[in-house]
Amino acid sequence: MDSPEQPQIYLITPPEIDLEQFPDQMAKVLDGAEIACIRLALSSRDEDHVARVSDALREVAHARDIALVISDHVLMAQRLGLDGVHLSDAARSIRAARKELGPDAIVGSFCGISRHDGMTAGEAGADYVSFGPVGATALGDGAFAEADLFQWWSEMIEVPVVAEGGLSDELIRQLAPQTDFFGIGDEIWTAPDPLARLKELLAVMA
Repeated sequence: MDSPEQPQIYLITPPEIDLEQFPDQMAKVLDGAEIACIRLALSSRDEDHVARVSDALREVAHARDIALVISDHVLMAQRLGLDGVHLSDAARSIRAARKELGPDAIVGSFCGISRHDGMTAGEAGADYVSFGPVGATALGDGAFAEADLFQWWSEMIEVPVVAEGGLSDELIRQLAPQTDFFGIGDEIWTAPDPLARLKELLAVMA
C-alpha cells in the first residue's frame, strides 16, 4: 500500500459476519467511498466458515479492484487467493509470511504501541505497520498509541503507518496529518448506516 497525501481508509471487517447480509453491506460501503484495502478480521477459528466468508468478500472486493487481506491465516490467504496477510504478532512472523506468500503479497504488521516493534517490522519487510488502539480503552492493559508516536513515525520512517482502534472524530481530526491510513471497523459497523457514518469520518479528515 502506497503512502498517500491524505489518509486513506483501511476497512476492517467485524469479527462476526452474517453471510446473508454483510457482503451486500460491504459492497454498499465500497461503492460509496474510496477504500484502499480491506482486512478480514474474523474471530472464528472454523476453517470452513473462514473460507466461505473469504470467498464471498473476495468476490465483492476484487470486483471493485480492492485488495483483501486476512488476519494471521497465512496459509488460508494463499489457498483462497487473497492479497496478503495482516500479522498481529509484531515483527515475529513477517519473514516467514513473505517467504510463503511471495514478493507481491501484502504483508502488514500490528505493533500495538511499540515504536521498537514497528521499526523491527519495517526492517523485516512489512508493507505497512499498524499501531493501536489509538483511543483509550478498558481492553488489554489500557495502554494506547499516542499522537507523538505517529508524529515521530511520519517524520522518520518511510513505511506506511495505520492508526486503528478506538477512533473518535476528535482523534481522526488530530491524527490525519500524521498517518497514512485509518483502520476503520467497529467505528462504522456498529452504526445504523455504516456508509453514512464513514462519510462523517471522511469529512472530519478533510
